Amino acid sequence: MKKVEAPTLEEAYEKAATLLSCSIADLRYEVVQYPSKGILGLLKKNAIIVATCKQPSAPIQEDTLPEIGEAGTTEAEIIESFGTAKESFASEVIAVVKDESQTLHKSVENNVVLDSFFDTDNKKEETEAIEKESVVYDELARLIEDELKVLLSHSCFAIDVVEVDVINNTALIFIDGDDAALLIGKEGYRYNALSYMLFNWLHTKYELFIKLEIAEFLTSQQEMIRNYIKPVIENVEKNGRGKTRSLDGILVQIALEQLREAFPNKYVAIKTGKAGNKFVIINDFNNKQS
Repeated sequence: MKKVEAPTLEEAYEKAATLLSCSIADLRYEVVQYPSKGILGLLKKNAIIVATCKQPSAPIQEDTLPEIGEAGTTEAEIIESFGTAKESFASEVIAVVKDESQTLHKSVENNVVLDSFFDTDNKKEETEAIEKESVVYDELARLIEDELKVLLSHSCFAIDVVEVDVINNTALIFIDGDDAALLIGKEGYRYNALSYMLFNWLHTKYELFIKLEIAEFLTSQQEMIRNYIKPVIENVEKNGRGKTRSLDGILVQIALEQLREAFPNKYVAIKTGKAGNKFVIINDFNNKQS
């Protein structure tokens, strides 16, 4: 039994086959750890497997029975010899089954011992990985927060609160101040522009998604859309399909998220009209035409 570590599972299989002097098809293996690319090149994990080479079953020898017509062989002797051959064959089958059963029992015991051996290491590695990921996220959040403060310091808006948290590959950004309403703009057009700009910056540089909140603007918009889509939801539940009116900017995205949450088993998507207006449609998966 060999423990093998490699950057990918394929390389681990090849390495194990080389160490055990057998083909990959003859390997019996268990994946201890799947490979991971990590975040921004950090917390990268190699593939780890534990492998053995399959043991071929012992061949069963068939007894040669005498044939009628051989010298000194009677029919009674033939029947007796046939019965002896059947008993011998049955004994060999039973022996092979017992041997395989013992081998399987030993394999199970070895796996239990192996699991208990690696269980402590795996838990330790998982704990260390979570701690490292938390540290990486905290450092990344501070870095983004500092850069965002520098960016907003060059604007004409009075903004005194900039907070950033990074959770599950998403940057949660909160901005507030005396000019928060001006930063949002009429019908949220400045909010949409800032959100688009921040997404392109953070997704390109750090592979992060964003959730921008300016003075609880996003929360109020979510609540407004939640109230608006109530009759839409009732209509879909009654007729099996429906759509929203034309929605602008962030509102169409909020409506999309809430309707997908309300109808996880239906087709929910944003459509664009001839005039460029956007709305959300809801129907069955097998009928995607609005």
